[in-house]
Amino acid sequence: MKYVSIDDPSACPYGMLYRLSLLATAAVKAEFARAGISAVKPAYLGVLMRLWYAERTDGTVSRLGHEDGIRISELGRMTGLEPSSMTGLVDRMERDGLVLRAPDPHDRRSQVVSLTEAGSAAQSGVIAALDRALEMVFQGMPQSELAAGKKFLERAIANLEA
Repeated sequence: MKYVSIDDPSACPYGMLYRLSLLATAAVKAEFARAGISAVKPAYLGVLMRLWYAERTDGTVSRLGHEDGIRISELGRMTGLEPSSMTGLVDRMERDGLVLRAPDPHDRRSQVVSLTEAGSAAQSGVIAALDRALEMVFQGMPQSELAAGKKFLERAIANLEA
């Protein structure tokens, strides 16, 4: 199968994914603005979701080997970000008061990231606004199509991570 054709550039799957990403990010930004959420940016969501999950899930933090946060390298692996991208992202999140960075007590070459009180407190409002934005993105789509779409995306991600 040929995926790219200059005869119909709008049908290129990569172009469609890219456009969807841009439009969905714009919808999330707009919903955050409507909800008065200014400290959290869409780029922070992957890291915040992992930290919120670790905060509320018994055993997750100890499984990762850290009682006081998650290693930056582990967060990068979980979110698919390169170390240089993670460093800049954590810098911005720290500046915005959402996370703290500290030396890893088990490995002085590493740093761990943990949520601040503001980072923890932002969860409910961010999740509600994100749900509203995604409701707009996927309006009119039956649950069966959403489930098939998620399965498709999971498989594509797995293909690329292999």
